[in-house]
Amino acid sequence: MGIVQPQSITLRGHSLSYVDSGSGEVVLFVHGLLGSHRNWRYLIDRIDDTHRVIVPDLFGHGLSAKPQGDYSLGAHAAMLRDLIDRLDIERVTLVGHSLGGGISLEFCYLFPERVERLVLVGTGGLGREVNAALRAATLPGAEWVLPVIASPWVRGKVEALGRGLSKVGWRASHDVRAAWEGFTSLSDADSRRAFLATTRAVMDFGGQSVAAHEYLPDLENLPVLVVWGTKDMVIPPAHADRAREAIAGCRVELFEDAGHYPHLDDPSHFAEVLRDFMATTGPGHDATLTSGTAV
Repeated sequence: MGIVQPQSITLRGHSLSYVDSGSGEVVLFVHGLLGSHRNWRYLIDRIDDTHRVIVPDLFGHGLSAKPQGDYSLGAHAAMLRDLIDRLDIERVTLVGHSLGGGISLEFCYLFPERVERLVLVGTGGLGREVNAALRAATLPGAEWVLPVIASPWVRGKVEALGRGLSKVGWRASHDVRAAWEGFTSLSDADSRRAFLATTRAVMDFGGQSVAAHEYLPDLENLPVLVVWGTKDMVIPPAHADRAREAIAGCRVELFEDAGHYPHLDDPSHFAEVLRDFMATTGPGHDATLTSGTAV
């Protein structure tokens, strides 16, 4: 697998890191909370031979800047619009994972004329249920707890435990490895601030606090694919059924035994499903969304 090096661009006075690879019809991948372009690393060279692939690090994540300010879904969606504007890209197929799915839904709501197709992977925005560990980040005092549990001492102990377990045959799942990769970024104060701001913009201790239900039916003119791992422990796979019921013509693909990152668990199958979806659906030129409750 070839490694595509990120490049950077200045948007709104801040540096945004992104991967731009290949040529042809554009696929814009949007990672989830605590993620980065690396969450899509196995998809880039499986797609960029026939498509142009754009994979940004959202503000507050990865190699991008982590400024103080607005980390709402709308702000992230507007940043994606600004990015494709700067790259002279008119329309994209959006592929959003988890938080990135919620951002992609918001993008469709705000800028429907820029979307050809929508792919939602273990997406947020379809119900209150979400893993308790993420809900805990919304509690008062989380800003004081995170520096302790993300400290080098604690991380060193956990890594030592992982090395010990690996000697007796334990192998971390892709979910565990991706979560750990994101968690280690919280040793940085700016990353912690951005993480808390992003988390609190989309959930409270009771679960996800924003939803797309009221305007999901308006996506009927847009080709929509929903992908979920049957063993997703972050957002329940049952949320895929909600999308199927609410969006006319929605295609749902369940990845058996996959977790919250089906694109990491089985990237070859994911690429096949994505390619087939794009080959068998025309761009949603007539897709228009009416006003409603934003995700």
